[in-house]
This record gives sequence, structure tokens and C-alpha cells, in this order.
Amino acid sequence: MERVALGRPSGTRDAVPAPESAARLLVVRTVAVAAVLATAGYLTWRLLATLPEGAALWLGVPFLALELYGGLALVLFVMTTWDVAPATVPAPRPGPPPSVTVLVATYNEHLDVLLPTVAACLAMEGEHETWVLDDGDRLEVEEMVTALGARYVTRAEHDHAKAGNLNHALALVRTDVVAVFDADHVPDPDFLTRTLPYFADDRLALVQTPQHFYNTSSFEHLRPGADLHEESLFYRVIQAGKHHAGAAFWCGTNAVLRTAALREIGGVATESLTEDFHTTMKLHRAGWRSAYHNEVLARGLAAGSPDAFYAQRRRWGRGAMQVLRHDNPLTATGLTSRQRLGYLYSLSAWFDSWRTLGLALVPVSVLVTGVFPVDAPPALFAVMAGVPFLLQQVALGLLSRGFAPARFSLLFEVVRLPSNLAATLSLVLRGTGRFAVTAKGRTGEERTRARVPALLLALAAVLVGSLLFTAASLAGWTPVEHGLGGTTLVPVFWVATTLGFVVAGIRRIRDPRFSAERRDGHRFPAALPAVVEGAPARLADVSLGGAQARVRGIGAAVGAEVELSVRVPDRAAHVVFRAVVRSRSGDVHRLQFVGRQWRELAALSATAFGAGAARWAAAEITPVAVEAPVAPGRRVPAASLHPDAVSAAVRSPFVAPAAARPPVDDDTRPIPRLTPELERALAGADGGGSGR
Repeated sequence: MERVALGRPSGTRDAVPAPESAARLLVVRTVAVAAVLATAGYLTWRLLATLPEGAALWLGVPFLALELYGGLALVLFVMTTWDVAPATVPAPRPGPPPSVTVLVATYNEHLDVLLPTVAACLAMEGEHETWVLDDGDRLEVEEMVTALGARYVTRAEHDHAKAGNLNHALALVRTDVVAVFDADHVPDPDFLTRTLPYFADDRLALVQTPQHFYNTSSFEHLRPGADLHEESLFYRVIQAGKHHAGAAFWCGTNAVLRTAALREIGGVATESLTEDFHTTMKLHRAGWRSAYHNEVLARGLAAGSPDAFYAQRRRWGRGAMQVLRHDNPLTATGLTSRQRLGYLYSLSAWFDSWRTLGLALVPVSVLVTGVFPVDAPPALFAVMAGVPFLLQQVALGLLSRGFAPARFSLLFEVVRLPSNLAATLSLVLRGTGRFAVTAKGRTGEERTRARVPALLLALAAVLVGSLLFTAASLAGWTPVEHGLGGTTLVPVFWVATTLGFVVAGIRRIRDPRFSAERRDGHRFPAALPAVVEGAPARLADVSLGGAQARVRGIGAAVGAEVELSVRVPDRAAHVVFRAVVRSRSGDVHRLQFVGRQWRELAALSATAFGAGAARWAAAEITPVAVEAPVAPGRRVPAASLHPDAVSAAVRSPFVAPAAARPPVDDDTRPIPRLTPELERALAGADGGGSGR
């Protein structure tokens, strides 16, 4: 049987990490301690024996300050990642599980981005309601949400952005917990069954899971199709370490929160742009606990372009600076010492870019002025600095557990410079910035390359200029004397290496792969049998906007409206779409879906993301009367007409009980194969349920 290729990117390390062996832990921690001790010895030597005198002091002191900051960052990283063992689930308590309302917050995301999330939320296992909180007041969203069987919620005042949207819903929900998802994050069917057991702890307010991304060709990913992305280290290692310090925090999506805890602290924080981080700090200050479940249970859209990446990072950074102003973790009451250190590490990380910039400019200053910032022979300095540096790199590699390749991490240290520097400057400059939704899906009509930030261009020019100046000095054309000794070769090597990373960052930003996205939804590779206007066909790829298919025979003319029937493995009948042939090359037809085919698209989406397309053929939704009178002049969400819609979508005779996850051995989790046995079983289920 041919393997079905349609599936969701998942990677081989999505499951809860296996506990580390005692031998591995011993090696990791021994190297980490050795790196910290070697760094401390080096910094002591630098402080006591190498500070220059006279004119060189103006460069020597800032350089030493940068090294001291790096030493502190190393200690905080070691402390954070010392223990990343999986969280322990509390013993179950008698009684029913917590009641759940699933909240999907949206503002301006395209329907092709939002629909998979709503479909997957409705299809999650366990009793729950699904509400879509639309701050854009869009009629098409209401129509789509209602057709799928979720509840559509709007509000009269659109203040405080996402935080205000969630607080409005918080005043309406009557369940024990709320599961929160961004519009683009598609949960697995077992999301609730994996996270709700933690709430057996009566003082637990929050369970956070990793953010992971299915558009593996994004700007943030290591390379096209790779599972690692720029945030992998944080979500799979750092947050796991924060859990053991009691400092794991809400990251805005893929989380479950106790309603009573949120209400106790006055709702979601509105004082900063990072409402999730700030809310968690308030919860911790009030004595509530958090847990981090280190298993990928939802997948979203990473920032696809450099512009989206920079907008996202500026917003996060400005929000972090606002938290520093409002609730500095060093002075805020109610936090434990480990929580203070955990929050301090998270907030201080935004200032790392100043160290990166400083370390890039120190060797430039050496080459331009001829002044060396260390009063020691270059050979001795190279040995004293080199040994701790090598130990640091080995320790960082071990502590990152393989989620942060060195070259990739160094590259993004450079790439992040413009956004992080701008964000940290907001701590001292007037103005806090405004909330801006990260662009997802379509971001432009044309494939225009991203503009390189002026800071990176200026830094590249400075680095190149210092090398040219050094070459001129070696030729005797400048007043600065340079020889071929260590005081020249060390900074030249340093500048050349930094320039290599800056150029690599610029090339990445300008890469056509990361230009404006013209598609609304993500495109999945596919190898599914299909029928186009009665002719046998096979899909090559599919998105929620259309498909590409190879059609046997004459095919259809460009511009013609056709019927596309797709057979998906977990649905008894074909999924039938109306589509227009936008273009063709030989037998390859590029089709665009037309009309509002919400339930058909939901079936296709659920198949692509593994949620189960058969749930969307489970039952017809019968409208019922509205119980409460309608206030004059107020718009009534159409979803209020269908209170039975959620149960109709979730409880399905087609859906088998959840089974254990099979091991994954590549970058895609395929949907089940369509075997004759499965076809017969589905046909039987269809016959038994056709009267519903």
C-alpha cells in the first residue's frame, strides 16, 4: 500500500523527553560547573591583573564589563537548565475532570489560518466548549465559526487588545478552566487529556505546553523542512528548567488556565504588551503555581518573513521592559528566590544584544586606535580566555540538549540585534509602543524581498571599514601602527568572524524564500487520490485555499469551474469541493476553492493536522430557538442559535477511542493509510449513523 504523504510537520522529538540517565547528567553538570569555575577564574584574573592604564582604560573597562555580563548570563543559564526533567503529574483526585472552555483569540487573521484551529479545537477529545473571540467583528468569521459548530463572541469595546479580548470572555465563561489558543495554533486531539490531569493540584493556575510550528520553511527555522527553529531552546529546555524553579510562565497560546485564579488577580494583565508573562508573575505573587508539560501538543505558524519576525520580537521586548517598570521581579513581593532569578533571567536576556553589539565593536576599536584593552601578552590572553571559552561552548551545547546548534544560535544573535536593541531602549525612552498582531498567512501581493535593517548594514560597513583601515595601516598609510603580532591578528580574526555572521544574517533576510507570503494558508505536500470532473487525478499539494493535482486525460480548461473530490483516509465518503482552474501546465492543474465550503474545508484541515475528518460528517446541526430575548440594536452572534453544535461535532460514532501515539521517524506525521478494512469499517459506521 502506498504511503499517504499528506501530514503535519512534527519532528522526532515532539514527545515528552525521556529522563536523562545518571551518567549523562553527571557529564552535563560536571562540564557546566567546570565552565563556570573556569570563567570565574578568568574574570578574576582579568579584574586583578589585566586592566590597562592610561588611554587604554577607556576601552579596557567596557570590555571587562561585557565579559562580566557574559559570566553572569552563563551562571543564570546553567541554573535554569540544570534540571529539565519532565514535570510530574499530580495523583488524580476523585470526581469529574475540570470543565473546559476553549478560547481562540483572533483579530485580523485570514480564515485559512483560523479555520484549522477552530476545527481542531472542536475535535479535541473530552467534554468542552469552543469559543472564537473575534476582535475584528467580521461577518465571514461568524459564518465560518457557526457553520463548524463553535460559539462566536464579540465585544462592544475593543480595549487592551488580546488581554481585553480574553478578559471579556473570562466574564462570560462558567467553566473551571479555559484553554487558550492563538488563531494559528492547531491543537492535537489529546491536548486536553494530556494537560487537565495537572489540575488535580488545587493551587495550580496554569499548564503551558511548547509552541511548535508546521511551516518549517519559515524565517525562524534552521533550514527548510528542519524541525529546529529559533525558539526551540526556549520551549524545549529553558521552560522545562523554569518549571523546576516554579517560574514556568504562560506564553499566550497552547495553555490551560484556572478560571478562579485569573479572576482572583483581576484577570489577564493589561499593563504591558506581554500580557501572558505579566499575568503569570501576578499569579506567582498571589501564591498560585504553574506547570510546564514538555510535549508538543499544538502547532502554529512561525514568523514567515523577517518583517513579521522583527515586529514580533519588538512587541515581546517592549512588553518585557514594561514589566520591568511595573513589576520588577527583584523588588516585587510574593516571589520565591528561585522565581526571582527565573524572571530576572528571562528579562535580562533582552539585553544580551547590547553585549553582542559591544563584542562586535571592541575589536574594531582596537584596529582603529591601536589600543589593546587587556594589559597582558597576547599569547597569554589567548590561553586564559580560550580555555574558558571552549568549556563554555561545550557546556552550552550539552545544556541545550541539542536544541540550539552553535552556528544557528550565533546567527540569530546577530539577526535579533535591531529588534532587541529597539525594544530595550523603550525602557528609558518615552512611549511604550502599541500592540501589533504578528502577520500570519498572506502578507503581501507580490514576492518582494525584505528590507535589511539599517543597523545591520551599518555594522557590516563598520566591520569592513576596520579591516580596510588595518590593511592601510600595515602598508604604513595611517598614523596607527600595526604589525603581524597577536595584538593585530586576534582582533582581525575576531572582526572577520563577526562579519561572516553579519553577512549571513543579511543574506538570510534578503533570501527570496522569506519574501512576502502571497498564500493565505500553509501548503501541505500530498499524494491523495482524487477526481476532477469525473477524471482520475492525484493531488500533489493542498492548502485551505486550493490544490494542485495531476489529472488524467484531457483535463479542464483554465478558468473553468470544476468539482474536486478527495478521498481522505478517515472519512467514509469523498470530500467534494467546488474549484476554479487558475492555471495548468500539462496535466498539472492549479485549483482554487470557491464559495463558502466551511465543513468540507474543516474535514480537509482535520485530515492534514491529524484531528480526524470523520468528525465533520458526524451529524447535522439543527437550529434551535434563542432562549434569551434580544436587546434592540445589538448584533446576535449566529452561533448562539446552535447550542448543540459543539456536542454534535465532538461526539461522533465515526471516532474511535484514542490510541497510543506511534513512534515518529521523520519530519512528517502521516495520516492513517486507507486500507480495505478501514474502508469497510467506515462504510459500516456511515450506514449506522446516516439517520442522525
